[in-house]
Amino acid sequence: MITKTDKNATRRKRHARVRAKLSGTSARPRLNVFRSNKHIYAQIIDDMNGVTLASASTMDKDLGLESTSNLEAAQKIGELVAKRAVEKGISAVVFDRGGYLYHGRIQALADAARENGLQF
Repeated sequence: MITKTDKNATRRKRHARVRAKLSGTSARPRLNVFRSNKHIYAQIIDDMNGVTLASASTMDKDLGLESTSNLEAAQKIGELVAKRAVEKGISAVVFDRGGYLYHGRIQALADAARENGLQF
């Protein structure tokens, strides 16, 4: 018997497991990452108040990227979300990789955010 596996359903289960243990506070908000086939999104979220403090995505018009689904785009989003967070006085965050493996675009975003002032 052949069973099909839904990769996104598996990722959502993994993300739910992580989110059960991980939460963002106003002192250390959560840096959440979502990756689609075409774009990458990052948000800094205060879960205690249910507020998004800063965000960045490849959908932003002022980035001027050739491709929105590669390592270069992920690095730009990491830099942009870190700069927006530092402007709002946020320096320490909890990294939520969204159930994705920590490699490729997720790792590139995280490294760029670290280089631009976020600590996690």
